[in-house]
Amino acid sequence: MILTEQDKAEVEANRRRYEQHKAMGQQQASKALPPPTPRDGAPISVDAIIHREVIPGGWYTVTKLNRGEALRIVNASGKACVSIQAWNADDPSERLNHADTIKVQWAASLRKGRVILSDMGRVLFSIIQDSGAAHDTLAGCSNAATNAARYGAGSFRNTRENFVLAAGKLGLDRRDVHPCIAFFAPVSVDAQGRFEWQGERRNPDDFVDLRAELDLLVALSNCPHPLDPSPDYAPGQVEIVRYQAPEPADDDLCRTVSLEAKRAFENNAFWLAAGSAGRV
Repeated sequence: MILTEQDKAEVEANRRRYEQHKAMGQQQASKALPPPTPRDGAPISVDAIIHREVIPGGWYTVTKLNRGEALRIVNASGKACVSIQAWNADDPSERLNHADTIKVQWAASLRKGRVILSDMGRVLFSIIQDSGAAHDTLAGCSNAATNAARYGAGSFRNTRENFVLAAGKLGLDRRDVHPCIAFFAPVSVDAQGRFEWQGERRNPDDFVDLRAELDLLVALSNCPHPLDPSPDYAPGQVEIVRYQAPEPADDDLCRTVSLEAKRAFENNAFWLAAGSAGRV
């Protein structure tokens, strides 16, 4: 696509309006986010581990994650993409919302220090460790049609169908399956607004740690991303470790990084304080 001078002027005007709205929304500068966690850093104490398992390529798992626990997802092979969905365990009508996660934080890039929000403006996860920052909040997950287009005829598991099965195991329904976020999916957007796959950003032993900020039901699917250019269906295995996260400090980065994050955690506090009988 070739942009005309008028197109370029409109793009620049839209960018200026975006920056103006961003400044108005933030009202103050956000804290700087830290560099990625070293791949050999942030060891988990053996005493803190609650459960660990391996998700083979193409498969999925479900788990209950209590507030204050964390989930480490490890791309051991360097060839995996892990898509996630999550629901409030006390009210599954509240669920992960990728669009609000993007717009509230003014960023489509997830990394250490960011949070993942629900459709009720509350924080579901804090990203407390992240070694690669190569995650996708925009393109969605694989389905039967994207698999057929990429790999041709054959029986290839896909994330959409995995999530439908996962929802059933959690006592939910097909209608509870919602847009997801994908980890270890190095998707970026070029100057013309087109998706790009930057495979060099995905490496063996990359990991991301998600701390639960509410009691959650979680589904994880380990299937190739629809934009992964590999012609072969060969997803590698991933390891997940559920563990008790350290108690957040008063200056915890995820809770203090911006006014938007602070407001989202205030929403959590109001909801938790109301108790199960009076939550809204």
